[in-house]
Amino acid sequence: MLGVSSTFTIAQTHGMLRQPGVQMRVSSDDRGWSSIYASTQRELPFEASFKALDDQLIVLHLSPSVTVHRRIPKGEDTRVIPYGGMVMMPGGMDFGVRVGGAVRTLHLYLRRALISEVAADILVGDPADLEILPRFGDNDPLIEHLMLGVRDALREDDSAATPYADYLGRAIAARLIRRHSSVSVTRHRHCLSEAMADNRLNRALEFIEASLAQPVDLPAMAHAAGLSASHFARQFRATIGKAPHQYLVQRRVEHAKRRLEASDEGVAQIAFGCGFANQEHLSRMFRRMYGVTPAAYRKARRE
Repeated sequence: MLGVSSTFTIAQTHGMLRQPGVQMRVSSDDRGWSSIYASTQRELPFEASFKALDDQLIVLHLSPSVTVHRRIPKGEDTRVIPYGGMVMMPGGMDFGVRVGGAVRTLHLYLRRALISEVAADILVGDPADLEILPRFGDNDPLIEHLMLGVRDALREDDSAATPYADYLGRAIAARLIRRHSSVSVTRHRHCLSEAMADNRLNRALEFIEASLAQPVDLPAMAHAAGLSASHFARQFRATIGKAPHQYLVQRRVEHAKRRLEASDEGVAQIAFGCGFANQEHLSRMFRRMYGVTPAAYRKARRE
């Protein structure tokens, strides 16, 4: 089980993001994310070589076509990579790259331990045999969609974005294993949407209730239930009907609703006390669930 570990920071990446001319837009450095690292940036043309890391890198291109030259131990290649094209560099592989023009990108690193954990859940056999394959300019609509979800989580100033990022990271890892690895599809388990045992579910729900005002991530929820994060996310959705991060946000909004009804606290104070980063984020989630703002709801209740 991938437990709570140290924050995954830019210092643990290849160093590509520290090249001259990289203009960082937003990153997960200050989010406390431990299973993935993500950033968006504009990169000016450059050429450099990078030593292998244990962790998986995926670069998603977010601007029109640019020419990229890639060097890996098996050879060299040059391609024009369009919007939505991806470069995937597996852990354990040295590589070199030359980018021929300015480009906007989303970089995503996944911990090797995360990939191994997901592999143990979905593969028959030893996950140590798994090899993620390098890709150069390929399109994968599912990974693109999931990575854009990570980008959205980066933009959210909200602690609930952490379990959401964990959830997306595991979904991306599963896709890599199923579609971009050396493992035969015959070795994939048939993943049933089994319900979670009552005792495990109760422990998870109690942990979530006790953590409404605090940052909490998916591995911590899973640990409370005594499951791997991948098993937990799948079983939680099968049992509750919502992903863990969705349930967490729902309970925070419901808790805020009760406090609006029972107290004269300011909306901003209630937002912080219910785990939201600010009043605006609570208002957005509250309106999404109840169709009105917190202030309007309180006013209507007292008229």
